[in-house]
Amino acid sequence: MRIVIDPGHSGRNIDPGAVNQNTGLQEADVALIISRLVEKYLLAVGYEVKLTRTEWEQPETDDLNYRTALANNWGADVFVSLHCNSAANKSAKGYETWTSPGDTNGDRLATCLHNQIAAEFPDRVGRTDYSDGDADKEARFYVLVHTEAPACLVEMAFISNDEEAALLANRTWQDRYARAIARGVTDYFQLLYIKEGKR
Repeated sequence: MRIVIDPGHSGRNIDPGAVNQNTGLQEADVALIISRLVEKYLLAVGYEVKLTRTEWEQPETDDLNYRTALANNWGADVFVSLHCNSAANKSAKGYETWTSPGDTNGDRLATCLHNQIAAEFPDRVGRTDYSDGDADKEARFYVLVHTEAPACLVEMAFISNDEEAALLANRTWQDRYARAIARGVTDYFQLLYIKEGKR
């Protein structure tokens, strides 16, 4: 199986993403650190893995088409984009999983990821939308609708919330998050394996 992990934003001076105003922690850095850990765990179980961004700053990744084309041209089976949320309300907290609209395998991927994150972090808030029967939220984010593989975007926590920013900067917490994402991906493939008759 081929998995593309997409560390959000192009990095540091180009596009750091959201930034914690008190510590300077950047979304792009956190996304890359956790993406590298996810890559390590998925490689360990025998999957092929590519990251859309591998450097702290990578100008070509500022073009979202670069990211989706990388996945599509490689024939990815799954696309997971990692981000940190931000809000004007500094008390906003929690994680979200997003997919494109409709009933797709992206929904099933998001459910697997959501379930593993919820199990790993029972003390964190899952920001959900069960109006269509599952926990994920839906939007036409570019990387979700232009990727041919089932795609999911994870907002891991609020970097604008000082408590969650401290967790996002913590190496142990980063590792736990990466393990949860990796387990979610393997759960998804196990689900497909069962659904498609153990092919």
